Amino acid sequence: MSKFELKLPRMGESVAEATLTSWLKEVGDTIEMDEAVFEIATDKVDSEVPSEVDGVLIEKLFKIDDVVKVGDTVAIIEMGSEGQDDAEPEMGTEEVPEISKAVVEEISQTVETAKEMVSDRPKDQGTSERFYSPLVKNIAKQEGISMAELDDITGTGLEGRVTKTDILAYISSRKSPEVPAVPTPAEKTKSEPIFEAPQVAVEKQQQPGMVSSQSHEIIAMTRMGKLIAKHMVDSVSTSAHVQSFIEVDVTKIVNWRDKVKDAFFKAEGEKLTYTPIFMEAVAKALKKYPMMNISVDGDTIIKKKNINIGMAAALPDGNLIVPVIKNADQLNLVGMTKVVNDLAERSRNNQLKPDEVQEGTYTVTNVGTFGSVFGTPIINQPQVGILALGAIRKIPAVIETSEGDFIGIRSKMYLSHSYDHRVVNGALGSMFAKAVADYLEAWDVNREI
Repeated sequence: MSKFELKLPRMGESVAEATLTSWLKEVGDTIEMDEAVFEIATDKVDSEVPSEVDGVLIEKLFKIDDVVKVGDTVAIIEMGSEGQDDAEPEMGTEEVPEISKAVVEEISQTVETAKEMVSDRPKDQGTSERFYSPLVKNIAKQEGISMAELDDITGTGLEGRVTKTDILAYISSRKSPEVPAVPTPAEKTKSEPIFEAPQVAVEKQQQPGMVSSQSHEIIAMTRMGKLIAKHMVDSVSTSAHVQSFIEVDVTKIVNWRDKVKDAFFKAEGEKLTYTPIFMEAVAKALKKYPMMNISVDGDTIIKKKNINIGMAAALPDGNLIVPVIKNADQLNLVGMTKVVNDLAERSRNNQLKPDEVQEGTYTVTNVGTFGSVFGTPIINQPQVGILALGAIRKIPAVIETSEGDFIGIRSKMYLSHSYDHRVVNGALGSMFAKAVADYLEAWDVNREI
């Protein structure tokens, strides 16, 4: 037999390390190729790391919450003898008996643990021919989800597999069981044994990190929630935030999109939303005003060559993530649409790669998606500006013509530009927002895809 070192893979040029958040396999467990072994987290993305070989996990080199550098060996996997002995240099013969003994002991312990787990498993847990990752199985066990329930969950993963996102969405959509009324002290004294069973059921409903009472509940922040909170506080402490607002008439864009969206979908297989159009306008404005495409490092200004626009996207758990459209100024509208739709979809499914949330030079957030007319977003450090897109609304407006002014119905929205007043003065901040507005209002209604 031979050993395989499972290392932390490279996750992008700017990612040098990650935190090990959970082990999905235990020592002695059999592992198949491409099966997830452990989970890691960077400052933006959580990922599963799969095995590159078939074998048995014989050693863990890091503990949960340890910081692992890219290229470090995280686990040792012993491979089988079927045609794999030549994949690695032969080991010394003196080591083989010792290692084999260790593996046998670990497997024996695992078998005993498995027996205990089977004996404790609810009768309705059942078995299934459908493949489920260890992570999904663990979540199902913790939440008391039977195998029959698992089989009914629609999977969005490869070949219809149930992902972490799928099972968490299912859990959140399940109807919460009714909580039995808490008896009075007198009733409790008379029937103490009867109350003990309902109390267990109540405790089972509570999520980890949640403390509840009759008047309130205390919920622990998620790891990503803590990171976002710190990032926002650091940004407010670092940058002098100033905002400029401008109203934009997007009637031409609304009418043009309504006219071409069906043909666009038929030709490209992609839904044409307003977001790619706005991103195109921002990219052109950044090219016109390159001093908005900068970052600050102490007393130094770094002028970015590439225009990489971050696109704030909402996650199912309520948090936000900012995937980055690289070299946005080099994309036509079709290319921009494909990139925007792809990043948005993979953001929702927690499938972004770490490198895809790095190296942004400017950020756009669409607060209009949630019905907000405008907002005052916080700058995504170390950038110096962020643009919020408000909701598009039909409102009465004054329309100027050569024959006089009249009132008409127009589709309008607000742009809210937050910028770092340490390095961006009011003139530049306002002119940048005006450039975006001018591009949108001058939209060619006869434009072809």
